[in-house]
Amino acid sequence: MDYFQGVVTDYLRAKRSQFVNTEYMINLDPDGTYLKGRHWYCDAVAIDFSEFTVHLCEITYSKSLHAVGVRLQAWAKNWPGVVAAIRRDSSLDDKWLVAPRVFLAQSLKSIMDLKLNGIKHPQGVTPPMPQPIVTALEDVVP
Repeated sequence: MDYFQGVVTDYLRAKRSQFVNTEYMINLDPDGTYLKGRHWYCDAVAIDFSEFTVHLCEITYSKSLHAVGVRLQAWAKNWPGVVAAIRRDSSLDDKWLVAPRVFLAQSLKSIMDLKLNGIKHPQGVTPPMPQPIVTALEDVVP
């Protein structure tokens, strides 16, 4: 775990109604196979019991934001399966919302906005992936 992952997880854990699990495996296939493009390690999953929301948190300080853009596109393409896998593996029922969240340097927010505008939401994927919540790392540093 790098420095910023620890800072972000400490920030998330400060909310006492929230449980945080780092390096969470999202696997679309319940049989335990790990096929390419059908499983991902999420930097942190924050399950907020007060809001019935699961935040899939990606933490980056990459200047290109390439990897996080690819990750969000893959999730958008498979969103119903991602949600089903989270609910299945975390024993959550249908009332739980699932939303992506990205933590990055403030200076990269405009680049992230361009990446988010470029995410393709495939026809017929219902529900579509919600717009990711973008949070600056500078806002979570103690």
